[in-house]
Amino acid sequence: MDGIQVLTIEVGSTITKVNGFARDGRDGFRHLAQGFAPTSVAQGDVGIGVKAAVADLEGRFGRPAGAPETFVNSSAAGGLRMTVHGLTRGMTARAAQEASLGAGAIVKQVTAGPLDDFDLEELREIAPNMILLAGGVDYGEKAIVMRNAERIAGLGLKVPVVYAGNVALQRPIRQLFQEAGLELLLAENVFPDVDVLNVVPLRARIHDLFSRHIVHAPGMAPFAGLTRWGILPTPGAVLRGAELFAEAMGDCLVFDVGGATTDVHSVTDGSLEFASRLVDPEPRAKRTVEGDLGVYVNAHHIVDTYGNEAWRERLLDLQALPGTERERELTRWLRARAVEVGARRHAGIISDLYTPTGRKQIIKGKDLTSVRWVVATGGALTRVPGGEDCLRSVCTGPGTHLLPPPEARVLIDRDYLFSALGTLAQAYPDDVKATFRRWAETEH
Repeated sequence: MDGIQVLTIEVGSTITKVNGFARDGRDGFRHLAQGFAPTSVAQGDVGIGVKAAVADLEGRFGRPAGAPETFVNSSAAGGLRMTVHGLTRGMTARAAQEASLGAGAIVKQVTAGPLDDFDLEELREIAPNMILLAGGVDYGEKAIVMRNAERIAGLGLKVPVVYAGNVALQRPIRQLFQEAGLELLLAENVFPDVDVLNVVPLRARIHDLFSRHIVHAPGMAPFAGLTRWGILPTPGAVLRGAELFAEAMGDCLVFDVGGATTDVHSVTDGSLEFASRLVDPEPRAKRTVEGDLGVYVNAHHIVDTYGNEAWRERLLDLQALPGTERERELTRWLRARAVEVGARRHAGIISDLYTPTGRKQIIKGKDLTSVRWVVATGGALTRVPGGEDCLRSVCTGPGTHLLPPPEARVLIDRDYLFSALGTLAQAYPDDVKATFRRWAETEH
């Protein structure tokens, strides 16, 4: 097929997708072709699924002329198992968790304060792919953080350690790990000062380690050589896409309701109205993953928690790809619960705090009241009718939860392009923003 200049490959946990694009000058990317195939991890080689997806694209649209520039994102090998060790749970440990989401890591352990023998025993049992050490504002507390570094180095685990704490400890911690013969990576402090959250540099470090880890998925290594941009974690691609969408069109909230999880991404600083009542700082770009909210693998959990006996009986109609109206009705009910609960868990909560001087209101979590766009991606919201009404139902404005306002606009990513565009943003951020602008203008 003539015209394809760029190819994106997404190796998902169940489906592999291939998209062909042309760069269209000031209008960004023009989507030309798409192919799908089941991901082939179970066959011992993800390349089988990639080749099948490319063949599907070529069978329907023709073979691309020349050699398109190729970009790859993947979630097929799972995330990096990461442990996080900070000084206080409400500051550095929490900040480290924020940095990991979207960068390809799964947090398996969080400790706050001095590490004890039980913490270290649990750390060994987890056998993480990386260890994150943080703690202390710049030029603040040193003793506990340094002691934690010594205890971690003493374990002798042959995994990378990332240090993102008090900058005054970088030199002694570097020397400690060099003498232990262990790999240490440095990042800027995730909490350099009180109420200052700095997660972007740490996300970049975690992403670099993810790229090294993902090639160990069976058959993935050859694809690392197809692209000079490395292999991006799929959640990171969606988050990057959301960031560029917000730059182009305004603050946004992105939902991806899948068979096993519901991922919620937001890019917003919130409103001035509620800023003074925030207890803890929140990152501008935030991702939450709800591992119990899925419309196929975790459908039973949704029904057990939010349904009744009638819906439990309807689970006999459950299909990964609903084909009948009865099956689609069940999927619509499941995704509505997933969106409702996922939105409330992601959003900030207004609560009362009683002090000696009286009652005052405080806010914990993300203020979504300045969100202008709510975007649906993934099959459950885009391929089953009614996705727009489902998202509009959570645009109620501030109440107990700080949700998007009723006037927020809803967009449906009908062609599964959000993660592909986020992957292309590594090289062509301006083209991606132009594509988002054209998409939004076309839909509205």
